[in-house]
Amino acid sequence: MIAPTRDIAPQQALLTVGAQILMASERQSITVDQAWRRLQKWRSDHDHNAPVPFWWFVLALDVLYALGTVELREDVLVFGKVSDAT
Repeated sequence: MIAPTRDIAPQQALLTVGAQILMASERQSITVDQAWRRLQKWRSDHDHNAPVPFWWFVLALDVLYALGTVELREDVLVFGKVSDAT
């Protein structure tokens, strides 16, 4: 689920989707809706055709939060470095 397995394709693993969120957002402060739309566009532009439902996107954000890479401040996703999370 977090990493690719026999049942989870590499382009659907939560770590992969999380990395794609980071690339699509360009680590700018954006809303959840903007991040979702940018992820969809990024995946389309890079031929990642496996479907990622919104709830899976939210789980990927949860993984990024657990890693200290993103947090929600006043309804805006704020991206930071893992070392900034302390």
